[in-house]
Amino acid sequence: MAQAHHKSPEQLWAAICGEAREESEKEPALASFLYASILSHRSIERSMAFVLANKVSSPTLLSVHLLKLFNEVYESDPALAECLRADMEAVKDRDPACDSYTQIMLFFKGYQAIQAYRITHALWKQGRTSLALALQNRISEIFHVDIHPAARLGRGLMIDHATGVVIGETSVLGDNVSILHGVTLGGSGTGRGVRHPRIGHGVLLGAGVCVLGPVTIGDAAKVGAGSVVVTDVPNHSVAVGVPARIVRGSINTQEPCADMDQTDGYIHDFII
Repeated sequence: MAQAHHKSPEQLWAAICGEAREESEKEPALASFLYASILSHRSIERSMAFVLANKVSSPTLLSVHLLKLFNEVYESDPALAECLRADMEAVKDRDPACDSYTQIMLFFKGYQAIQAYRITHALWKQGRTSLALALQNRISEIFHVDIHPAARLGRGLMIDHATGVVIGETSVLGDNVSILHGVTLGGSGTGRGVRHPRIGHGVLLGAGVCVLGPVTIGDAAKVGAGSVVVTDVPNHSVAVGVPARIVRGSINTQEPCADMDQTDGYIHDFII
């Protein structure tokens, strides 16, 4: 759900354009880049399509062809623009290193990787699986984030730093999930059914977490950095360790995805 402080679609696009104009004046060396990436477009979807087409392009995947494809995908599925905005607000809310919406759009590769995945997922649902996989292969090379096009990811998703994140084919993620770098949502076994994790709403997965097999991480749960999860984690609990065990059975009702605190709830006292 959108929060009271979140901008409407029109307000968000106006804010992005305003930031781009201000940055162009402050740093003339970026003026042409900001114009081409943002100010020359009529909507956030068109701008995002341009940014991604130029990021993902290769000698055999031409940016002009990708731009046409990405614009067509955005036009065919209005929900993609809603996810784009929700993911952007999630980064703005949860990343203290983020100073502007233009930073998210142009420089945050976790955000860009998610938007690129969402396009491949739309193509996958349309039955264009070969194209989706070809793009996914290129996306993983560019962003160092490997999300299978068939995985189902909710809105308000944030992947911070992003390097080394792997999300397998049958994974399902709820809304408002925060993921740090090096996280693996991996499969177990060679079966053709569900073999990847299901992540609930409002979950925080710390850096280097591995969740393996068709296990469930409950709503508003937190998994500490470096943990390996092979069994279910209940709602509103904290799990940590190798293998992970429950160290707190009930945390406050606030979703841990929001505060991004990887240590609260299980690291109480230590001496260096």
